[in-house]
Amino acid sequence: MDNALCRMNGCDFPLFAFSHCRDVVVAVSKAGGFGVFGAAAYTPEQFEEELAWIDAHIDGAPYGVDVLVPETVDARVTSFTSNAERAAAISAEHKAFTADLLGRYGVHIPEDQQTRIREGAGITPENGQKLMEVAFRHPIRMIANALGIAPPEMIAEGKKRGIPVAALVGAKEHALRQAAAGVDIIVAQGGEAGGHCGEVSTLVLVPEVVRALKGAGQDIPVLAAGGIMTGGQMAAMMAAGAQGAWCGSVWLCTPEAETSPAFRQKMVDARSRDTVRSKARTGKPARQLKTAWHEAWDDPAGPGTLPMPLMGMVSEPSFAHIEKAVVNGNEQARDLVSYFVGQGVGLVEAERSCRQVVQDFREEFAEAVMGLNAMLED
Repeated sequence: MDNALCRMNGCDFPLFAFSHCRDVVVAVSKAGGFGVFGAAAYTPEQFEEELAWIDAHIDGAPYGVDVLVPETVDARVTSFTSNAERAAAISAEHKAFTADLLGRYGVHIPEDQQTRIREGAGITPENGQKLMEVAFRHPIRMIANALGIAPPEMIAEGKKRGIPVAALVGAKEHALRQAAAGVDIIVAQGGEAGGHCGEVSTLVLVPEVVRALKGAGQDIPVLAAGGIMTGGQMAAMMAAGAQGAWCGSVWLCTPEAETSPAFRQKMVDARSRDTVRSKARTGKPARQLKTAWHEAWDDPAGPGTLPMPLMGMVSEPSFAHIEKAVVNGNEQARDLVSYFVGQGVGLVEAERSCRQVVQDFREEFAEAVMGLNAMLED
């Protein structure tokens, strides 16, 4: 396919695959799409190792990275400079609430592991900046940022190196701010999306963003994101003005993904109504598979969720122990298994390889476009 994004990023088909798993990134890029490696879960040292592995296995195919450099930080955590300080700020009430909730499902975490996260990991502006520096040392073809305006350093370095900078937005106002800041690609992500997302649906957001950018005289390609699980949906969004699709959830039910067999089965069984937009995992609204964890933390009777990144320091060790408990035969813990996933989960019918997903997208896209063309000819 020949369009602005394919020319800009060097891919054959403008299907962008966001994933925290290096295997997914490599598989999608080698299949003709464009893998985007999510950095948020890694320390700079770990991120360096992951990107070196990608470079060694991707056979020269193009790929990008996604880092999180939050534009705004909750006033309650601005004074902390280390994860040790952040862990110490988590109250005994929140720790006890977590332990009690997990205990109801037979999951137990040693007290010294309840909020343990490696130094250098976690979603903070300083960590994001360090991850960005690592990314620019590798042959990436795009760098993306979310949770606010892309940092000036990212935009400047991208222009210096000829690397497009993308920004995820959930409203047309955000898209206009990003364009004015100098980003090269807008990812318009609707509220159906997994992970951090806004409230406007993809069907409304994409044409709204395309129209707003055009009206402002900004010639910036737009990627549609949020709930897109098929090539037909991709074609629909491109008919609405997008230049391609950015997908995350569809890759989670592949054997290459970082997800567990237990979660992949829950994806196959889930309905689109089984997700929830909640602060109960990161401290900011993010869509994920709904469980008793979310119901408890979102209940007004509870202690309330913590701000980013403190909430992640509570949730991530908890979910790691939940997964471990399931592997060890605790069927009760399976009820708590969760991950970031969008409403498109209702379209997942079976596990497929990444290559098969890309192929299915290509075929469905072509079929949808030919169907539209046939209507015009009639």
